[in-house]
Amino acid sequence: MNRLSVLVPVYYNEGSLEALYDRFLQLEKKLEGQAELEIVFVDDGSRDNSRKILRDLAEKDPIRIRLIFLSRNFGSTNAILAGLHYTTGDCVAIISADLQDPPEIIEDMYAKWLSGDQTVMAVREKREDPFLDRLFSRFSYAVFRKLALKDFPKGGFDFVLVDKRIRDIIIDINERNTNLWGLIVWIGFRQSEIFYTRKARVHGSSRWTFWKKFKYFIDSILAFSYAPMRFMSASGFILALLGILYAALIVILRLINDVAVPGWTTLMVIVLVLFGFQFVFMGIIGEYIWRTLDETRMRPSFIISETINVESNTD
Repeated sequence: MNRLSVLVPVYYNEGSLEALYDRFLQLEKKLEGQAELEIVFVDDGSRDNSRKILRDLAEKDPIRIRLIFLSRNFGSTNAILAGLHYTTGDCVAIISADLQDPPEIIEDMYAKWLSGDQTVMAVREKREDPFLDRLFSRFSYAVFRKLALKDFPKGGFDFVLVDKRIRDIIIDINERNTNLWGLIVWIGFRQSEIFYTRKARVHGSSRWTFWKKFKYFIDSILAFSYAPMRFMSASGFILALLGILYAALIVILRLINDVAVPGWTTLMVIVLVLFGFQFVFMGIIGEYIWRTLDETRMRPSFIISETINVESNTD
């Protein structure tokens, strides 16, 4: 019988954990005779009651539940990477702990995996999220598809089932400051999609702030696209050409008509515009340099403080 690992990053999810566990048990009943369920919870530095609830669940169900506690909050992507090291299933489903994504879909995703699909993405056809969240998501996914991965699902996804081979590739890549979901699409192999409606959040409030979303958006573009560098090159060429043309105009007017072109306002506009472009370019280069530094200094992406019901690291 195949083993199905379900990986759940946890961050301030005390209100939904017990209900999520109950729905996993219902899922296992539907998969009876098809799959053995393993549930790996990774607590990403929660400071609410999540850890106590997870400990109680692990004590009640030590056969299914594995717990990974990180030393602090490292971010959802790094929590997932930490959990992947400890999953032992033939395939791994990654799902959030807030119950906005229905765990029951895993049954259909698992069926597609059995049919030969190595990556099954649960794509959001509709979202019951606040308007601004939906607007930002549409914009970021559209830009990401345009500049980076044209095959990335239009509705986006962070609920996915991958084959153990994909899991091992992600672990081996060990890339920092990346878009994990973009990385899964980039890896390739046989992929399929299942569409669903993302439910409104009922338990607690989201810790996925605007600035975290913005950083993730920048990371996504820089990790998969050379467009920012091309933008700098094209802008530099256009500005240089305009500068040459303007200089030629000044010389022609001076020689032919003996017209002195007024200089102060024009000079200040040119200087301010050029300085603005230079600072933008320096910021883009700085983003790339910082990411290069972060890759080379070899700090771990996560630090594990404790594991429960885990025999050894599969790394």
